[in-house]
Amino acid sequence: MSGSPKYSTVTVAPAYARLEAQRRQAREAERRRLEARRAGERAERAARRAREAAARRERARAEAERRETESAERRAERQRAHAARSRQEQAGADARRLAEVRELLGRVRADGSEVRVLRQRLDALQGGVDRAEDLGGAIEELRGRVVLLGREGEAPGRGAGHGAVLAGLEERLAGIGPQARERDPQGYRTCVDLLGELRAAAGPGAETRFRALLGTVEHALARHAATAGERAAEERRRAEEAREAERRAEEHAAGREAARQAALEAERERLAAALAEAADRLGVVRRPVEEAAEEARELADPGLAERLTAALAAVTGSLAAGAAAEALRTVTALEESLVGAEARLDELQLACTRRMDLAQALRDAMLGEGFEFTGGAERDGRLLLSFERPSGATYETTVTTDEGGTPFLVYRVDGEPDITLRPEPDGAVCDRTEDLLERVHEAIVERNGFVPGELTWQGKPPGDGGAPGTDAAARRARRLPGAEDWRWSR
Repeated sequence: MSGSPKYSTVTVAPAYARLEAQRRQAREAERRRLEARRAGERAERAARRAREAAARRERARAEAERRETESAERRAERQRAHAARSRQEQAGADARRLAEVRELLGRVRADGSEVRVLRQRLDALQGGVDRAEDLGGAIEELRGRVVLLGREGEAPGRGAGHGAVLAGLEERLAGIGPQARERDPQGYRTCVDLLGELRAAAGPGAETRFRALLGTVEHALARHAATAGERAAEERRRAEEAREAERRAEEHAAGREAARQAALEAERERLAAALAEAADRLGVVRRPVEEAAEEARELADPGLAERLTAALAAVTGSLAAGAAAEALRTVTALEESLVGAEARLDELQLACTRRMDLAQALRDAMLGEGFEFTGGAERDGRLLLSFERPSGATYETTVTTDEGGTPFLVYRVDGEPDITLRPEPDGAVCDRTEDLLERVHEAIVERNGFVPGELTWQGKPPGDGGAPGTDAAARRARRLPGAEDWRWSR
């Protein structure tokens, strides 16, 4: 008999096929349950992240509103302070102008109801000044009336007190101040020219002209003081407006910077949220992936284990690098890989269970034929079993599955008298060994859910078990699939 390995494919009996279908359905239901649990955990973590993000947005909104309220209050306070200063400055200018009018009224020598009316009007305007009211041209209108009344009440004496009048007017011009000269140069020159004309009219024979010019000078001095005051107020207003514009520009720039920072913060928040999502989703599947990789190694699928490990490393690397988009992409791929891996592992586990059941059936059948079981091991997805007959012959059997998932048995026999290392030219025969293994196979069929096929080996005579030239004979005589790869190693 040939010393090459003996080979027999094994089909699954209907009863065992139904049992496997039940096991497969149970595993599918368990996978759905696990995936539903993981989906629930992902949803729970997503809801927690959403609550935390909403709380952060609410805090940010409240903080922005607080800053905006404080900024509006500061602007309103500056505007109130500016208005108060403006009113105070205007009231001070009005008070000075009203004091000048009061002084003019005090020099009026006329008596009667007109003076009383002017005093009442003066007192009323003084009340308006105290209340910081906008008096407009009321003070200048009163000044004009006082000046006219004073001209009417003057004594007609030639040259009476002209020098004193001129000195008083020049003192008033000087009192208006040099800054008024810069603010109203035209008014100042008019006052100087009119005072020169008034001085020329103070001589003999020009009494009438002096009296006529006196009111004009009074009006010019009043206009000069008022114009200088108004321009000073205008300068202060423009300076305040410039300061306010500068503040607004600073606030606008600060607003732009705040908007830029807000945009940066929003982007950081988006990236942080994406990274947090990826980290949460990884937290859901990390342990199942690691367990699946370990199970794949145990079930002799190192390629699957390596793919799962590489997918896991891609996610952790992306998270460590802060690459949010890449982290989301890789964690999605990892989740999908886990689903496929679990389905693959279920099939591998079913195949492993099938091999274990077949090995147990073979062991029981061999023991029933008087064999002694001398040991077993699992290697690379194959079960290796050793048996010994009382005669000393050894049967080393491999229980495995081909690439299509079909289980098969491979026997390596040593010590049987019908076994030869090289087949005869007409083909090697193993009558006694073949009969023994056939009885073993029949016992497997009788007691278990497996149906071993015909035993064959490399070099088996083509006429054994079938008419020469038939398909059955050709199948029996074919070269064993992968036979050259089987090497028993104890």
